[in-house]
Amino acid sequence: MHDKVSVITIVPAHLVSCMLRHDQGVNCLSHLEEEEPCYMVLLWLLYSIVAPSDNTGLKLTLFQYATCPFCCKVRAVLDYYGFSYNIVEVNPVLRQQIKWTEYKKVPIVLANVDGVYQQMNDSSMIISALASYLHDRGQGLTDIVKCYPTVSFTDDDGKLKNEILNRYFLMYQGNIPQGKTKEAILEERKWRKWVDDVLVHMLSPNVYRTREEALQAFTWFSQVGEWEKHFSTWERYLVIYVGAYAMWIIGKRLKKRHNLKDDVRVSLYDACNHWMKSVKMQGTKFMGGESPNLSDLAVYGVLNSIEGCNAFQDALEHTSIGTWYYSVKQSVQSHSGCSAMNG
Repeated sequence: MHDKVSVITIVPAHLVSCMLRHDQGVNCLSHLEEEEPCYMVLLWLLYSIVAPSDNTGLKLTLFQYATCPFCCKVRAVLDYYGFSYNIVEVNPVLRQQIKWTEYKKVPIVLANVDGVYQQMNDSSMIISALASYLHDRGQGLTDIVKCYPTVSFTDDDGKLKNEILNRYFLMYQGNIPQGKTKEAILEERKWRKWVDDVLVHMLSPNVYRTREEALQAFTWFSQVGEWEKHFSTWERYLVIYVGAYAMWIIGKRLKKRHNLKDDVRVSLYDACNHWMKSVKMQGTKFMGGESPNLSDLAVYGVLNSIEGCNAFQDALEHTSIGTWYYSVKQSVQSHSGCSAMNG
């Protein structure tokens, strides 16, 4: 198990003012000298997750919303492999904690690589980069991140979009891990993409199905994220009540956009059953065999984000996902993948 320590961060003004160095398309924060006199003190409550198995020295910091499904995916991987990391809880309305970066989504992970802060964006890219690093530390995290370039394009509606290439690919450099086949790698990649393209879109219309469910969900989000410690009272109530109402409206739009059934619970059950049917076809405890792989951790992470909501309890009652889910949870909480720290 890991230790959870609360501290207050003192953030250098370099970080806040977004003095980023752009190196061949890779965002890095310039080296922050200890003797630098200009510091801005921000009262960010930051949790340190300390895992004794971590020997990477990366000093990871995760900027997150506690119940964001993409952040939960990243945390599932960090905990499963036994990374130590800091958490900065971002106010989901005001977002002061990420004003230092042009990237305005979470999760964001910073890694200290030889005194330089390497920024990583997008949950799937973060997971692929860190898993690739554990596979072969000789590559160096900064070099691995360069394998996931961001490209910009205009979509059919004329809107500018950014896309991270290769985000579901692990950089094995031709050295496939022992016991893995090309077929298994392709299958894992397929399901990770399914999580982002399909499963995650089941959540909002279900969690915010009614005004009552939306308020229940945001109240639970507040408890899990310990918003009373992170934010002022007015900020917390703003997020809970305004956020719940806004997401109730947005959930209806998302139902239509993603072609969910009239009873959105049925769409959630169908997705869970589709996953469990595929796991059963493997004939093993997890999609990854006797141990979870990245697709197991992705599905678990997304569902973990709604564990305290009515929609999740209904899914437990109407599908067979419970046994698999709690088996993955036990593996995550016990750092079952920490052997990867030793190569």
